[in-house]
Parts: sequence; C-alpha cells; structure tokens
Amino acid sequence: MIRQIPGQVATVIIGLILFVFVAYPLGSVLVESFAVSGPMTVFELREMTLDALDLMEPKAREKTVSRWIERAKPRDRMDATAAALELIGEGVPWDRKAAFVKQIEGAKKAVAALDAGKRAEFEAQFPIAYVMLKKRIPLAFKVKTKLSEEQFENLRTGAHEGIGLEHYLAIFKEARLQKGLRNSLFIAIISCTITTLLAYAIAYGVNRRVLPAPNLVRYGVLTPLVSPPVMIATAAILMFGRQGALTKGLLDRTLGWINADVDNLYGLSGVIVAEVFSFLPAAFIIMDNVLSKHDGRVEEAAASQGASPWQVFTRVTLPLSMPGLRRTVILVFILAMTDFGNPLVIGKDIPVLAGILYDEMIGFQNTKLSAALAMWMVVPALSAFFLLESIGRKKRYDTGDSGAGPPELPVPFTARVVITALTGAVLGLVVILYGTIIVASFVKIWGVDYSFTPHHYTSVDAVPGFVSEYEGVTIVWDSFKVSVIAAPIGGVLALVVAYIVERVRPVGGNLMSFVTLLPAILPHILFGIGYIIAFNLPFGQKELALTGTMSILVLNLMFGHIYVGVLAGRAVLQRMDASVDEAAEILGASLVQRFTRVTLPMMRHAALLGTLYVFVQAMTSLSSIVFLVSPGNDLAAVAILDAAVGSYYGAASAMSVTMLLIVFAVMGGMWWFERFGPAWARLSAHEAGRA
Repeated sequence: MIRQIPGQVATVIIGLILFVFVAYPLGSVLVESFAVSGPMTVFELREMTLDALDLMEPKAREKTVSRWIERAKPRDRMDATAAALELIGEGVPWDRKAAFVKQIEGAKKAVAALDAGKRAEFEAQFPIAYVMLKKRIPLAFKVKTKLSEEQFENLRTGAHEGIGLEHYLAIFKEARLQKGLRNSLFIAIISCTITTLLAYAIAYGVNRRVLPAPNLVRYGVLTPLVSPPVMIATAAILMFGRQGALTKGLLDRTLGWINADVDNLYGLSGVIVAEVFSFLPAAFIIMDNVLSKHDGRVEEAAASQGASPWQVFTRVTLPLSMPGLRRTVILVFILAMTDFGNPLVIGKDIPVLAGILYDEMIGFQNTKLSAALAMWMVVPALSAFFLLESIGRKKRYDTGDSGAGPPELPVPFTARVVITALTGAVLGLVVILYGTIIVASFVKIWGVDYSFTPHHYTSVDAVPGFVSEYEGVTIVWDSFKVSVIAAPIGGVLALVVAYIVERVRPVGGNLMSFVTLLPAILPHILFGIGYIIAFNLPFGQKELALTGTMSILVLNLMFGHIYVGVLAGRAVLQRMDASVDEAAEILGASLVQRFTRVTLPMMRHAALLGTLYVFVQAMTSLSSIVFLVSPGNDLAAVAILDAAVGSYYGAASAMSVTMLLIVFAVMGGMWWFERFGPAWARLSAHEAGRA
C-alpha cells in the first residue's frame, strides 16, 4: 500500500495540471458561450446604487450628489424624471420617442400633475434616479476599492450576467453569420472532398508501386505539414494573383490572353486551392497508414476468383479503406471549418465563420459571441463524425495478419496514368509554390520591382509601415525561443502522462489520457479562445492572470500538442514488457528512478517524436495563439499573417523561409541525435532493458 503512494501523488499532480491547462480552458469556452448580459431593471439599479452610495462618507456623498444634480442638463433631468416616476409606481405619460424638447416639456408637466404625497416620493427618488442613470460609472470608480471585481463591473455596466442561448441564436438572426456559415460549409465540403481524393490517390500510388521513389513522394507531399501558416495562400497570390508572375507576367503582359485584374486566384477558388494543399499532408498521413497495412492476399484472392481490377478496388480495397477515409474526411472538414488564415489572405471579401470569429475577438473582444461561434463550428464536424460512423457500424475491417504486404496485382494502365499525373501535378505545384516563396523573399517589390535585395531578412526599412518594432526576420527567433521552451517540457510531460496511465494505472487514468487528446479532437481556435477566457482572470484571481505574457504562449502551445507524445508513449509501453519495471521496483528503485533510468531510455524515440511535434507545431501554429500574442510577446506565425494580409509579401516570404530552415535544421538535428548521438540515445529497447 505504501509503495503505491508515490504513484498516486504523481497522478494527482499531473491530473491537476491537465485540468488547469486543458480541461479548464475548454470548459471556460462552453460556460462563456452561454453567458448573457442583461440590463438591470430600474429597481435593481436603485438598490445597487444605494449600496454604492452607502460606502461613501455621508458628507462627501451629499456634496457629490448635490454637485452632480446641479450640473445636470435638461435632457438628463428628463431621463431621470422618467426613471423616478417608474420607481414610485407612476407611468411615463409623454411619448418617449418624441423630440427631446417635447419630452422635456412633458416631464415638467408630469411632475407638476403629481399630488402632494406622490410629489414627496418623487423628490426622494429623483437624486437616486439621476445618479443611477447618469453618474453610475463615476460612482463606481469612487468606491472601486470597496467593491469586488464583480460588483464593480455590475455597477459600471448596469447589467448582470445570466445564462441563455442568445449568442447561439444569433447565427439564425444575423445575415452576416448565416452567410459566413454557408460559405464555411461550402468551402469545407469542397476542400474536404478534393483533399481526401488526392490523398487517397497518392497514398494508393505509393503503396501499390505505381509511383517511382515513393519515399521522395512522401517527403514532397508532407512538406506543407511543417510550413508556416498561410504560406501556401501567399505563394498562390505571388503566382496567380493580380500581380502574379504567371497571371500578370506571362498570361496578361506577355501573351495577352487574360486580364489579370479580373482573372486571378483571389476568391473562392483560391481559398479552396490553399486549403487543399495546406491540409493534404494530414490527410495523406492517415491514408498512407491505412493502405500500408492492407493484407494484399485478400485482393489477390478476389482477383483469383475472377474479379476485375475495378471490382477488386470497389469491393475489397475501398471498403477496407473506409475507417481511414472516415477519419480523413472528419479531420479535413474540421481543419477547413476552423481555418481563417487562408480566407483572410486570399479570400478577401468572402466571409467565413472562423473569420467572423477572428474579427469579433481581435476587433471587439466579444468573447461571448466568439465562444458560441467556436462551439457552432464543432457541430458540423460532430454531425459528420456520427453520420460517417453510422455507415458500416456493424462491419469489420480486420483482415488478420497485416504483415503480408501489398498485393502483387498489376495496376491498370489508365489508373497508373491518372495517379502519376495527379501526383506529378501536386508535387510540381508544391515545388513551384515553395520556389516562389524563396524568390519573393529576395525580391524588392513583387509585381513591380523584381530587383534583388536581402533587406527583407535584415532591415525594417524594406517594408515601410509594417511591424516596425523589429527588424527583418528577428521575430522568427522569438518563436524559436518559445518553441525551445515548450518542446522539451511538452515531450517529457507527455511521457509522464503515458507512464502513469500504462504503468501506475490509477483510477481515471484513461480519462487523463482523453483530456490530453481534447485539443486534437476540438478545433485549435477553440483552445486559443479558452486560454483568453480562462487565464485573463483565472479562478477569479487577478494575480494569477497570464494574458499578455510569454507564459501563456508556451503553455498553450505545449498542452495543445502533447497528445502525439502521449499516444506514442502509450504505444511503446503497451509493447514493452512490464516485468522490467517491476524488477527495478523489487530492487528498490523509486518511481522517479524507474521512470528516468529504466523506462525513459526505452522510450527515447517516443520522447523525440513528442518533442519534435511540439516544436514544429509551436513554430507554425496560428489558430490558437493568434488571440494570445501581445506587444512584446509576438510570434512569427501571427506576423506572417499580418504581413500577408497587408500585402507585404517580401516580409512574409522572408519570415516563412527562415522558419522553414529552422524547422528542417531541428528535424535534421534530432535525426542525427537519434542515429549518431550519445550511446544512451542509441540503445535499443532490449539493450535498455538489460541495462
């Protein structure tokens, strides 16, 4: 019993950490989405105002109220008269929609018509009515030190918080939200369909020996996965925009075939192209994993029974791919629904729900409506999930031993041509887009002056009017610092969670693992809003506020992406013989010693994978941290978005290229470390177990 105490203590500590930095922010979004502010009645305002006045010294209160009333303007007196009449149970006899001159005259007549008793009541209530309507905010600041934060806000705003569906119902009432939802759904469906088809075709070609150099194809398709945000959209504008090298330079000026100001990629088509290439790597990973595990003997058996290649594909290969196809559709659909960067850069006048949410948060700090919109974006994704899961729910997709390898069946010539052409087009466009970004980073003004300049990397004067608080690409190093802090901590924390779940096996261990997966299941934009809401005044304690600091960036990026390390760690531990850990315990090793000296060396690959994933995502993520940056704590991902939106393409390209070089250098460094680094990093699981 005593030996279980360290494990239970570790479980409680890690559980609390996950609750505070994952569950609490996400729960805050849900709570905030139902929070509504309603105006107080005149009776509620009177009681609140009287309570605040009672906090002042009697002489100071009398003097202040008298001074305020003496300086009252006729219009303000009229409003206070209406409120005072309501407080004494008398209706307002004049037209409140009439001109102010007529309303002021009507107020005087209404007071004159009161009998002596009502007149006395009116005289008593009028000062209170005037203060609660016209001087409530100055009063709030006079007694602020004697009020709680909630009391101060209620007195200042004259409203109280409640619970309701007001912000959810706004999507059915406001035309801009309805249009944004329609556009989001349309773009998500089209992007999802094209991306899934392309990913499946390329993965099929890679795993069926249709394409030469399959590993090279994999690297090419996966390259956008480590790209800076909106880089694809920026490159597309540089090639196919109004000043695009292809549209303006070749097709318009040189050949005269089009008018580049009209015929360009701006708009709906550009958004779809940018999203397809941005989300293709994630879709390809899933489909490549599914198709690589197919048992080729099943397809060969179908062919031996006389099935044509088309029948083998439609009745065997495609049905076996359904689990992967469903997950690909859901993933890409969620990514497209919550993408605001690409529509903002290349969509221009096309409103989408994520873009409206971005405007509400950045422009108006409307967290309540933003939280409701974020929750609305989850609904289509969940609907798609349950719909797709209901299809073939009772079917099984297991073919037994998956180690038999792909089938030896020849792929029909037509299919080979189509797959090769599609893959070639995708890889060719990837090369063109990335080459364009590199070239643009050394061009003075794209579309106007193509002379060479390195100033986008070094000088603030290269882009007058844009982000003058730093020079060149120095902002990328700020992102690097944040990533270097978040990555190792996130990688180790992920393994600790995996170890507790798989080795300590506490009550609620699976729930702990599920909490780490929430940022992967839910849109990242929701996770970012959650941190704003949760840590602006965490648990009601202003002293614990994290907004405006680097800490909130590190924590958001770390906890938003540790799930890969947790999944990898759990997978390793499930295959690892638990007797090694038990033997160390029998020999007297503590929980910390067993984890650091036995388990951790055996999980080095999972540790590096989790660390690398957090690093890459911390460098390139946009949707969660765009709401968290602040002056002095900015990140390159947001700076690239700002540059692209402002048409400072040279600056955006230079930052993107620098970010890519850093990411690839770190990936190469980790690969070298695992292959040729210290001896402990190269131990096999068997050797680590013996050690």
